[in-house]
Amino acid sequence: MRTIPATEVRRLTNALPFWLSLGTVPLAVFGALQGGWAVVLLPVYSWGMFSVLDALIGLNEENADLTTPEAGLFWYRAITLIWFPVQAGLLFWLIWYVPQAPHLGLAEKLVLFFGVGVISGTVGINYSHELMHQKPAAERWLGDLLLACVLYSHFRSEHLRVHHLYVGTPRDPVTARYNEGFHRFFPRVLRQCPPSAFRAEAAMLARRGLPVWHRSNPFWRYAALQVATLGLAFALGGWQGLGLFLWQAGSAVWQLELVNYIEHYGLTRRHLGEGRYEHVLPRHSWNAAHRASNWLLINLQRHSDHHYKPDRRFPLLQTYAEDEAPQLPYGYPLMTTMAMIPPLWKRVMNRRVKAWRRRFYPEVTDWHAYNKALNPPPKGAP
Repeated sequence: MRTIPATEVRRLTNALPFWLSLGTVPLAVFGALQGGWAVVLLPVYSWGMFSVLDALIGLNEENADLTTPEAGLFWYRAITLIWFPVQAGLLFWLIWYVPQAPHLGLAEKLVLFFGVGVISGTVGINYSHELMHQKPAAERWLGDLLLACVLYSHFRSEHLRVHHLYVGTPRDPVTARYNEGFHRFFPRVLRQCPPSAFRAEAAMLARRGLPVWHRSNPFWRYAALQVATLGLAFALGGWQGLGLFLWQAGSAVWQLELVNYIEHYGLTRRHLGEGRYEHVLPRHSWNAAHRASNWLLINLQRHSDHHYKPDRRFPLLQTYAEDEAPQLPYGYPLMTTMAMIPPLWKRVMNRRVKAWRRRFYPEVTDWHAYNKALNPPPKGAP
């Protein structure tokens, strides 16, 4: 029998906490089979349990060795590679099973699929975010498939072609403005992001001398994948299955945009004039070193480093001290819950934004006038 090297065992052991997302799968199956109180287990697990664990085990401020070879990241990468078949298998089994389950009432079905949306939003879209940043085509395809399961395929174009270029500026729809509540932010990004993403891809094609309807425009692929998932949902569950699919997709998108809201709230890059801004730095994203929620979110909360080095794989993302990047007081699960209550959110976060401004931009004394002076996006720009 071949002995597994001690280094490989250590790598696997270190990676296993990031596999806790798999715990959502038996909870979803149990909720569907049991009904009743069991349908609330998914949000309790993803929001409640990881918030409690954050409070119990605190922060992880250690940084991985950036010289770790790709082979040393196998067990970390593996969870993102297997997630699409796991999520798709669970989702479409539930769409087939739940409409014909006599023990489930309408309220139970809606709560259950809200929980499924928490899975596909908190885990699925987050993993697609990791995959879309990687070079291998197979990983980018897995990211596209995960986004198609929530009918939000344009997120890839918006994120790569707009958000990472224009974060912290008026040209980025998903940078939440100072004092903008989530309930104003959410409909705004739903309205602005799809056309912004399309314009960015059209501009990319134009630079290559290609028309917007060229087959290389990824919006053709996005449409085909989304139509396929809608068709499969209807084939398996009829109209009720299709409705439940749409409900979980909406819940997932809501979860994603809650995260987008808190990641850059109130933060801006210095305007250099003539529509130019300073380079993106760690201080332009809120950072969170909470250990347990970073397990669930595969280090997404080390968001300052992700924007500083976007192609860095999640196990290697670095955390920063407060003098380098602004820090959230709690992990994402608790912060997103807080964001749903704008007065509470502003009470907690507005003073932190003001402290960030004093620390990093002490020369700006009138932020209201400064923000008004920023050049608006040129007409037709992404």
